[in-house]
This record gives sequence, C-alpha cells and structure tokens, in this order.
Amino acid sequence: MLEHLARKWSRKAQQANTTELDLSGQIPHHVAVIMDGNGRWAKKRNLPRVAGHRAGMKTVKEVVKAADEIGVQYLTMYAFSTENWKRPRDEVDFLMRLPQEFLSTELEELVERNVRVRMVGSREQLPPYTIQALETAEHRTRNNTGLQLNFALNYGARKEIVEAVKDIAARLQAGEIDLEQLNEDVISRHLYTSEIPDPDLLIRTSGEIRLSNFMLWQLAYTELWFTEVLWPDFTREHFYQAIVEYQGRARRYGAV
Repeated sequence: MLEHLARKWSRKAQQANTTELDLSGQIPHHVAVIMDGNGRWAKKRNLPRVAGHRAGMKTVKEVVKAADEIGVQYLTMYAFSTENWKRPRDEVDFLMRLPQEFLSTELEELVERNVRVRMVGSREQLPPYTIQALETAEHRTRNNTGLQLNFALNYGARKEIVEAVKDIAARLQAGEIDLEQLNEDVISRHLYTSEIPDPDLLIRTSGEIRLSNFMLWQLAYTELWFTEVLWPDFTREHFYQAIVEYQGRARRYGAV
C-alpha cells in the first residue's frame, strides 16, 4: 500500500506544472534529501561509480541554490550513512574526499549567499581531511543567517538514538534529570539535530521507497516525496515539483 501511494505521489508531482509553485504559500521550513542513484547513473553510462558521485555534486549545488531562492530555511542532504562503510574501499575513499572537493570550490559562494554549513552525524571514523574541510566551512559560515545546509555524514538514525539514550541514562544516573522529566523534547535535545526543526518534506530520488536509517525519529510526521529520477539527473524543476506537491497536502498531525 505504501509503495503504491508513494509511486502515485511521485507520478502526480512530476506531471505538475512548476508555475503552480506559490512563493507566497506554504514553503517547507526544512527539506531533507536522500540523494540516491549516483552509482546507477554511472553504470548506465559505462562509467565508474565515482563518476556518478562527482556528477551528483553538481546537483547538490543546484538544489542548494533552488532551496535558498524560494526561502527554505534548512536543507539536510544525506551524504554518507553509517552503512556506507561497507562499500568498496576506493569508493569510500572517494566519498570521504567529496566534502573537501565540494567545499573548496563552493564555500565562497555559500558565504556570499549567507548560507550556514553544518555537519550532522558522528565524527568517529572520518579521516582528518574530511573533518577539517567541514570544520572550516562551519567556522567560516557560523554567523550566517540564511539557509542552513546540513550534511548528514557518517549518519545513522539508530546509532543517533542509541547515543542519545546513553547520554540521557548517564544524566539520570548522575541525578541531573528525573525520570518523570523524560519526554519527547528531552530525547530530541540529545539527537544530532538538537537545534534543527524536524523536516517538513523528505525527497528521495532513484525510485527506492524506504528511509534507509535516515532521521527515523525526526521524520515521524514528515511529508514524503519519491521520484524515479536518479540524483545526478535531478534538477531544480524536480525540486519545485516536490514543493508543489507539498503545498497541495493537508498536514493534520493525527487530527481530523
């Protein structure tokens, strides 16, 4: 049933006229994106998988610009999951270099656009050059007040929740909080995304219809939008189509 609905939503959105985008209407505050299909894009062209990842960087740039221009406040890109370490070593090494490569060419424009960069995920296992590139971008953009661009890197929702539970248990044991005080807000404040509102809209490319261990807590009431377009082929027009679809939905949060 979920798969049927997801494909129906995807077809409807891709048929939408992007002129229907109402900039005076409801623009999602936070859009999260699962960037999927780089490897398949490369395979279709008889190219190595890393060629797909490099092509996907251009899409990241275009989507950031599109989100910024229509007033999205937070954009979270799922760049590398805790499960991605299982991929071939040469591909992992390439992916670890991508933040450095992307930020070395795009950071100045991000600064000019008043974009704030932040990493969301665990810094364990990440090579020093990856951490340095991200920390430099975070430092350079720390006072920016426009779109916040979050790179979910070495991110896994189950790991995030386990770490949050450990932190809360330690605070309970130390007497810093009482059991009666434990609620959803307390848990949210112990997640990687403690200062980021939950996503209003999730976009996933490449035709896969699953969350892949991404923001499991935060996506409880997020609107989901799926497309069969591979990430390197995803354009700002596709992004606008997702926003149009979002604007046509009624968010009831369990109410009537």
